[in-house]
Formats: sequence, structure tokens, C-alpha cells
Amino acid sequence: MAPDPDLTADPAAPAPGRRPRRAPTAADRRRDAERSRQALLEAALDEFAAKGFDGARVQEIADRAGVNKQLIAYYFGGKEGLYREIQRDWPAAEAERADPRLPLDEIAARYLSAVLADPRPARLLVWRGLTGSGSATDYLDGSRTVDTDLEHLAQARDRGEVSPDLDPAFLRMALMGMILAPVMLPETAAQATGKQPGTPEFEEYYSAQLRTLINLLGR
Repeated sequence: MAPDPDLTADPAAPAPGRRPRRAPTAADRRRDAERSRQALLEAALDEFAAKGFDGARVQEIADRAGVNKQLIAYYFGGKEGLYREIQRDWPAAEAERADPRLPLDEIAARYLSAVLADPRPARLLVWRGLTGSGSATDYLDGSRTVDTDLEHLAQARDRGEVSPDLDPAFLRMALMGMILAPVMLPETAAQATGKQPGTPEFEEYYSAQLRTLINLLGR
């Protein structure tokens, strides 16, 4: 009688027809680590945008990302480090949108498009205003950004794009309010315009109206 192959086979040998499972390489581990990192960043942006810094919980961020919450401390040093990390690339995006060589209406339209495409950063800014400043929230919209914006608005005023009677500080607040309005008051925006914020129809309408208003400021 032929021996039973299940009883004589080496238990450490791979099953017939299957390749032996290889150990992960250093490159595999780096890719896995980067995937975990990116998943945490996306999950954190969702969580912070929905609940603010104080309301967000590291366990819920980890659950959204599908990873162990200890990785937050390992990769980012904790909740505050994660909060700062999700904003690390924003200054470069801000500089591109706020190019002072562009007309003011084009700059405003670019900001609006970015806010409508991904309202989560704008919601973080709104949460900062609602909850007050702190060591973590101070990172958003820092004094250097404000000073740069005011300088650019003063240049636009000098070019005749806005009335010399308008103070750059007031103008900055007014433009921010108009750009953030669809995120802060989406139901009101939909009721007033008949168009849903986040749709191409709304952006086309709202961007055109925003440009028209800005161009009227110089008359």
C-alpha cells in the first residue's frame, strides 16, 4: 500500500503547486509603512474636519485608517503631531494659489475651487475659530500667512483692482467669508442659489459671481 502523502510530507515544505512564501523585503516594509502613514493622514483629516482638534479621538482615527492606534505615536509623536503633519504641504499650495502676479479675482477663484474640491481644510479653519487657539491650532493660518496676504492685497489696491478706501485687513476678512460661506452654510447656499455646493454647477455660478463682485471693487 502506498504511503499517505499527508503523513510523510515535510510540514515545513510548501504545499504542492504553491510557491514558498517569501519574507517581506525592506522595500516591502517601507511601502507598507508609507501606506499606513497615508491612511492615518487621510483618516485624521476626516476626523479633525468633522470634530475639530479637541473632539477628535486617536482611536477613531486609527479605526478609520484600519491600523493600530500606537502607530500614531510611532509615526507622528501623538495627536498634535498628526494634526500638524496633515497641514505640512499646505503652505506650498497656498503660495501657488496666492501668486501676487495674478489678478485678485483669479486668486479668489482658485481659493474657492480648492475649498469646494476638498472642504476639510476649510472646516479645520472654522473649528479653530469656534474652539479658540492652542498649541496645536496655532499652526493654522499663522501670522506669516496673514502678513503675506495683507501685502498682496495692498499691491492689488495699488494696481487699482480695489478701491483705495478699502483696507486690506477688512478686504481679507470679507473675501475669506465669501469663499468659506458654502462650507460654513451649505444649506443656506443651496436654498439661496438653487444649486448644491460641491457640484460643478454651483462652482461655475459662485465663481462667476465672486469674480464680478471683486472686479466691481475697483470702480
